[in-house]
Amino acid sequence: MRLELHRIFVNKLAFGEKTGVKDGVLTIDKKELLDLISEDALLGKKLDVDLAMPGDSIRIVPVKDVIEPRWKIEGSGQVFPGMVSDVETVGEGKTLVLSGAAVVTAGKIVRFQEGIIDMSGPGADYTPYSQTCNVVLLLEPSDPGMDKHDYEAACRMAGLKAAAYLARCCAQANADRVDAFEHPNIREAMTLHPGLPKVGYLYMLQTQGLLHDTYLYGVDVKKILPTVVSPLEVMDGAIVSGNCVSACDKNSSYVHQNNPVIADMLKRHGKDFNFVTCIVTNENVTLADKRRSSSFATKLAAMLGLDGMVITEEGFGNPDADLIMNCWKAERLGIKTALLTDEYAGQDGASQSLADSCVEGDACVTAGNANEVIVLPPMKKVLGFAEEANVIAGGWQGSLVPDGTITVELQAITGSTSELGYTKLGAYTL
Repeated sequence: MRLELHRIFVNKLAFGEKTGVKDGVLTIDKKELLDLISEDALLGKKLDVDLAMPGDSIRIVPVKDVIEPRWKIEGSGQVFPGMVSDVETVGEGKTLVLSGAAVVTAGKIVRFQEGIIDMSGPGADYTPYSQTCNVVLLLEPSDPGMDKHDYEAACRMAGLKAAAYLARCCAQANADRVDAFEHPNIREAMTLHPGLPKVGYLYMLQTQGLLHDTYLYGVDVKKILPTVVSPLEVMDGAIVSGNCVSACDKNSSYVHQNNPVIADMLKRHGKDFNFVTCIVTNENVTLADKRRSSSFATKLAAMLGLDGMVITEEGFGNPDADLIMNCWKAERLGIKTALLTDEYAGQDGASQSLADSCVEGDACVTAGNANEVIVLPPMKKVLGFAEEANVIAGGWQGSLVPDGTITVELQAITGSTSELGYTKLGAYTL
């Protein structure tokens, strides 16, 4: 497979009479975008769109998802397959990417499991989305009493449609840069690069139900058995988030589109190892489901003759059991593993970091301690509902004080401890 990402770099947003891009400025017809979103009767009449730029004194809260605007300009399938387009396979051809731009969906959905994006100040240092030019969809339900699942689906679709619309309107613009990626099919991969270890990527997706869901080609991943996909399919939008979970380690759709694990493994493919394939698995809630999925995922890895595997988690607590089960089952099949997770080690960092462990899990990368406390100073403008800081995970009653200052754990900051490593945190050796 060969995929070309035709990148147009966006460094400024503006409202105007016609949606398009020129000289790095993405201009948006606000009425046309609102008309598109308001086609869904489940969304109320209070819908609005606003803009947030890096460095602005703006707080966005509560944040549900972040999506990179894309449109397919050549090749099979279309963006967000199974959601806003047909279910044809993606991962090949040419896709237009509005790099530096993002669609942010904000509104009260599950409330306690949404997040905060500060565009400036100390909070901006912890979220990667303080560096994107954000088109913020402020969403409210037509009926406050409607089913949360229906409202989440409406918000999810609004964000995906908006992202596709913005890129489609720029489809005739010339790319600033074209990034080309190639990845062989499994038959070819098995004979390539003799002498290099065969390595795979086990991609754990949040699928615990109760609005803790992720979608592959439009299918709720909790309904599948682990399956093999090309890393280029992931890069081309085959996976989207439907999650209403803790903001710090929620893998937004943007992160799936720009998965840094896949990007880095492709760079090292043919040099340090033979990157054979990506295996997608789920994180269900019953012990039987965990056993089934972990056994099936590691069986696939063994059938492909993998020597090693990178495993990434999404979420914490219950999913830690899936992570560790995947680890020790793979290791006992002779497959070396490296784990990527974050920690919930208490505000002092002294508590147990994960809910489960095993002796085989001796190669583990941390994305940070989500319980670390931070003080967020007031912003001049709030997009959304500032009072939600008192109820979101990582906050508490009294987190928000009258002058607009918010004290929360990193858990409340969108993407701060992403378990795909798409973060602004780093580490050094003492």
